[in-house]
Amino acid sequence: MAEVSLRHKALQYLARREHSRRELLRKLLPLAVSDDEVYTLLDELEQEGLQSDRRTAETIVRARQGKHGALRIRQDLQQHGIPDTIIQSLLIEVKEDELSQVKEVWAKRFDQLPVNAQERAKQGRYLQNRGFSMAVIQALFRGED
Repeated sequence: MAEVSLRHKALQYLARREHSRRELLRKLLPLAVSDDEVYTLLDELEQEGLQSDRRTAETIVRARQGKHGALRIRQDLQQHGIPDTIIQSLLIEVKEDELSQVKEVWAKRFDQLPVNAQERAKQGRYLQNRGFSMAVIQALFRGED
């Protein structure tokens, strides 16, 4: 009976949104009788295609890409427990388009390029907090395409 309810709980979590293996593990361990029971269930869910770290990562990237840079997206993926191999492959695409993304984020917040050091620092901090690298921010300020 505990196995059915544990599976049911896992499916409830997955029905709401994509979860990484680590997230499900963290949520299900307190409910399980034994740790092996949870690991077995997670293996079954992955084999059935109900849980996928790659799918979870793609969902996170799509949600963050218009608002955040590669550094912030990497951090979010790591916090969700996505393996580094998946992170590396997905961030290649994000980095290719990062300059256009920083331009969009910058344009929503600021009217004009900085004219003095104080404005440059303010705009740079804002963009860094959004997860854009200094190289991309400097390329934006230089007007590169």
